[in-house]
Amino acid sequence: MLEYLLTGSHYVDCLGRVCLRLTFDVGEVEGLKRLACNDRLESLGFVVNLESGEVRDSLRETGYVAKVEFEVLQVLLAHYAKSDPVELSRKLVKFADLPGGRAYEGAFLKRAVQPIADSFGDKPERLPKCAKRLNGFALTYCDYSVEIPALPHLPLTIILWQQSEFPATATLLFDHSASTYLPTEDLAVLGELTTARLLHLSGIDSRRKLDP
Repeated sequence: MLEYLLTGSHYVDCLGRVCLRLTFDVGEVEGLKRLACNDRLESLGFVVNLESGEVRDSLRETGYVAKVEFEVLQVLLAHYAKSDPVELSRKLVKFADLPGGRAYEGAFLKRAVQPIADSFGDKPERLPKCAKRLNGFALTYCDYSVEIPALPHLPLTIILWQQSEFPATATLLFDHSASTYLPTEDLAVLGELTTARLLHLSGIDSRRKLDP
């Protein structure tokens, strides 16, 4: 059952539970605490204790984090820790408008955007309900839209046009400040992780590989 656990990345707590532990250097821990304004960082239902590195998945009863998600979090948070908080611009941009984004746009649309249209297009009312579980909230753009805090200071906006006489379509937008926190290839992975978490909440196991 726990064959996915990485060597040196897990321990058994006082209740006998196997827990995963992310590994950060001192500078990364300080950076994450500065960004989270807390000793605990929450991201898309993952809860990271920045003192111990312990990470749990609040969306699963067991709390266990899947191997691929663990690896993605380790890389994303290590990169994110090197940034400094800036004020949100409140100017939304497409992935293609991020630095170098056009080179990744096709893959991003296929892996992070189209699954939202496919999964929520016929029952769009599920989108704000699922987003709420990720500490997101509904917006008023188009048919359905939500803002989800993928990381502290780094929200993603999802807009959905529901299925009618035409197939459902969706878009995923970033605040213009997003590139301050992560390079474009990491933002692509963050968008895909956000979509995977929404699909999980919607009862759909996407089972797609998330490249760290």
